[in-house]
Amino acid sequence: MLVHIILLNLIFHKANHHLHALVESDGCPASSIKLFGQPIIIRNIRMTQQAYGISKVMIPSEFSSVIKLVRQSFPSIEVQEMCEANTSNSKVAILGNENLEIPLNTLIHYSKRTNKLTINSLIYPWDFLTTAQKILHDEVTEQIISPKASIAKSSIIKGPCVIEDGVIVDDFCKIIGPAYLGCGSFIGMSSLIRNSILGNNTRIGFNCEIGRSYFAGDTKISHQNVLLDSIIGEHVWFGGYAGTANVLLTRSNIKYAVGDDLVDTGTDHFGAVVGNNCAVGASVIILPGRQVQSYSTIQAGTIFGASEKKKN
Repeated sequence: MLVHIILLNLIFHKANHHLHALVESDGCPASSIKLFGQPIIIRNIRMTQQAYGISKVMIPSEFSSVIKLVRQSFPSIEVQEMCEANTSNSKVAILGNENLEIPLNTLIHYSKRTNKLTINSLIYPWDFLTTAQKILHDEVTEQIISPKASIAKSSIIKGPCVIEDGVIVDDFCKIIGPAYLGCGSFIGMSSLIRNSILGNNTRIGFNCEIGRSYFAGDTKISHQNVLLDSIIGEHVWFGGYAGTANVLLTRSNIKYAVGDDLVDTGTDHFGAVVGNNCAVGASVIILPGRQVQSYSTIQAGTIFGASEKKKN
């Protein structure tokens, strides 16, 4: 029986987003943000290949680092630069069974059961966190622990999880899945990790709680921190006794500042977005829905966002 494989041109468009705190200076969300150790544009192409053949990938010419990354990762696929004058709020569209056109800032999930792609646009940080959580629950369905990982006998691994090479889980920890611990990560004594994605070389100190959060990687969290429903960029340092508050006392939806506007996140549980290369001092509390811009330093003892609390 012959199987007809549909060949598509996969066309990425630049689109508006509010993920700048997580984006490298010469990149875009598709290349800067990683999921399960892969830049999301690489993951998206691989997910698309599960359902379709790809004859060509087209990327706006201004994203030279993205084009180089895709060419290196997929040498057998033609990668073409294209001129695109305007940034748009482009929608996903399949035209004439030949072109799949999607924004660069998307996450694609492939379902083996239905043989279909789910494509989620990433405009706001909570879009990414919600979609990443859904993919975590859908794709991490069993315990896969690398033989090169070290798990203390006194620690508990409960539920599905992926624990990569070089991970060390110290004594008396609890990992509640689904969870993903990237290569070279360290979980300090008595810490609790639940429903979270930790990128490569994330170091969690003694007696911390990390819940429903995303860590980009190469980040150091000191002792006795509580980080919930948050997005933590690369190369971030947290001093001891710090935390991200994730719920308002009124239990109303969290609002997030975008320019001069407050945008309703649609959820009553959302912590902080801490950009790349930040340093957060000891005993800092970051209030719900706050963004810490890249390369920021927050002095010890600060209640970050307190001057804006009346807005929420």
